[in-house]
Amino acid sequence: MLRTTRLTLIAGGAFDGPLNDGLWARLRQEAKEAYARAPMLAPLFVDSIINQPSFEAAVFHRIAARLKNEVVGLGVIVEAFNRSVEAQPAIATALRADIAAVVERDPACERFIEPFLYFKGFHAIQTHRLAHWLWNSGERDFSLYLQSRSSDVFQTDIHPAARFGNGVFLDHATGLVVGETAVVEDDVSLLQNVTLGGTGKESGDRHPKVRKGAMVGAGAKILGNIEIGSYARIAAGSVVLRAVEAHTTVAGVPAKVIKTAGRTEPAHTLDQVLSDLAYESFDYSI
Repeated sequence: MLRTTRLTLIAGGAFDGPLNDGLWARLRQEAKEAYARAPMLAPLFVDSIINQPSFEAAVFHRIAARLKNEVVGLGVIVEAFNRSVEAQPAIATALRADIAAVVERDPACERFIEPFLYFKGFHAIQTHRLAHWLWNSGERDFSLYLQSRSSDVFQTDIHPAARFGNGVFLDHATGLVVGETAVVEDDVSLLQNVTLGGTGKESGDRHPKVRKGAMVGAGAKILGNIEIGSYARIAAGSVVLRAVEAHTTVAGVPAKVIKTAGRTEPAHTLDQVLSDLAYESFDYSI
């Protein structure tokens, strides 16, 4: 039931205000229930959710609480988030789509409060959205500082210039590396230890373009200015050095086409098991 309510829950808040915000109401209710079950965590639930005025304010406070240190305090990061959303309201829409994507796709996630409070993939992508806005607004030192802090705290290294669409799911997130000219479109799922990198010291447009609805499996490396087509599936552990067409599954080192599927949505199913293949038959020589 929870996974079927995505559009209903995210549709209200960005347009109708907090009183008609289904996602915010759901999150507050989950926080109250969690408070009752785990009163020792009361400060976390109260400060992060119950005492916050809106979903966006709560997200900004929670992420800033994880990123803050003796150099840059919580208030400075929250203020930057607020400036970013005031200048670019689409950031608020994107963060709602991102949290919905986690709940919809992650079988281990049963409540919105889980990615909101605990999941570093959700926190890392929101930190990147702020860093990206700062980068494009000329505040590059602050942007690079947030990239560095995100690497320390969330174990991701995403260049601030990289472009991300809405509804992006970073599952586990640990070890994710995304280069400066990479593009990740809407509804993409990236698992842990994925690299969207270059092939050497070349300059200019040199990183992958991952199109809508694609899924990149754990440990996969995609290198160079190549396109991963819409709804493509990159098998875990693959090294991709050539473009992948839409609705195509590739696997191996170097990756080879395994099959061309119909209108499937691999980013939503997250199926990394290629049951019709014998992995030991792959050629692992480049």
